[in-house]
Amino acid sequence: MASSLNLFGRTRHLEKQIDSFFDKISESSVVYRLAVRVYLKEGANEEFEERLKRVSNLETDADNLRRDIENQLYSNTLIPDSRGDVLGLIETADQLLTKFEGSLWAFSIEKPDIPEEFRQGYKKLTSMVIKAADELSLGARAFFRSPYDVQAHNHKVQLYEKEADMLSSSLKRDIFDSDLDLARKLHLREFVEQIDGIADLAEDIADRLAIYSIKRTV
Repeated sequence: MASSLNLFGRTRHLEKQIDSFFDKISESSVVYRLAVRVYLKEGANEEFEERLKRVSNLETDADNLRRDIENQLYSNTLIPDSRGDVLGLIETADQLLTKFEGSLWAFSIEKPDIPEEFRQGYKKLTSMVIKAADELSLGARAFFRSPYDVQAHNHKVQLYEKEADMLSSSLKRDIFDSDLDLARKLHLREFVEQIDGIADLAEDIADRLAIYSIKRTV
């Protein structure tokens, strides 16, 4: 890819900070998936709570990085032509970390009782939404150095989001076809939608990222 499409130029410190920011998202997605797996197997045990704490710390670190990036972009007048798009991307991507943390806090506080027959469905759904989030992170990284590659990553985000929707619908159907009482069905559905919401958000961010990347390549 032509060097002129590398957004950073000489702003190496900013480059490192943005890379670190997306590292936090990538790590959070891994920890989130592992935390949900632990919960499905053993409930909100000590290992689950440790993973929740790790995601919370990553979210705090990412917030601090986001503020530093914003400060650099404004105070040092860096990459002025793309500054608004970069800020928009960082701010919306940060919402993924909030989603990860909020979902795990809900598991920790509400402790949904998930029957054995539904656990595999939750596991598959979680894995699919994490694929969408991870592909979004790859696309966001590509935006800064090789914007022509963003579309390929966005396409995968869309595919994973559609798969997540199908898994979500199937799991909710199974839940409501069961003999559980209505209150428990509604509670289980809420957690299906919380997890699926991560993929929905990843697709929303990918849509914005597509516009940003087009502006960089025309």
